[in-house]
Amino acid sequence: MDAGFQILFEEGPCLAVCKPSGVATQAPPGIDSLETRIKTFLQQRDRPPHDVYLGVPHRLDRPASGAMVFALRRRAAQKLARQFELREVQKTYWTWVTGRVDPPCGQWRDYVRKVFGHPLAEVVAADHPEAKLAVLNYRTLAANAQGTWLEIELETGRTHQIRIQSASRGHPVWGDALYGSTIPFGPQHEDERLRAIALHARTLEFTHPTGKQRVVVTAPTPAFWPDVA
Repeated sequence: MDAGFQILFEEGPCLAVCKPSGVATQAPPGIDSLETRIKTFLQQRDRPPHDVYLGVPHRLDRPASGAMVFALRRRAAQKLARQFELREVQKTYWTWVTGRVDPPCGQWRDYVRKVFGHPLAEVVAADHPEAKLAVLNYRTLAANAQGTWLEIELETGRTHQIRIQSASRGHPVWGDALYGSTIPFGPQHEDERLRAIALHARTLEFTHPTGKQRVVVTAPTPAFWPDVA
């Protein structure tokens, strides 16, 4: 059965999957989303005598791909959500950005805000009333004529954080036309909502909500990710 996602880890009330690009984490009823796909898969596979519960403790941008964790019971969902709130979850991202990033490793610190009424973020002055500190650490994994492959660890989790922090430095993520990219990435669907950007949640490390052990999941990159090994 093609579930429309890949299971990376499943134990007790904890399920980690690889989200495909172009799929929303959640959406209104009747619209395709990762949440709906997982619920449908579990209903068909397990055939429980009740509706499937799926807790969604975090999100991943629609055009991005990669590792996500979900909960199959309410108490587990609360525990996982608390870990994200306390920044106890370690997240590593891979991204291809335009141009050569210099220096090849370092830290980006900015103040950003979500633009009201629009699916957009922007860098603002530190004294802006809506400013929130955004911090990430990066290192270069590879580079080619079009851009740089970065590995990024987030210290904060702001809206479109990697996308806006890189774009504001003249290095938009490949495929991310919203923030100025002119380099296409992945299949060029007629429906722009289905298009990918070169942003991938590579690893996710969290504490199992019932077993208490640390769990590390690694998500394989999409087939169209550049091969520069």
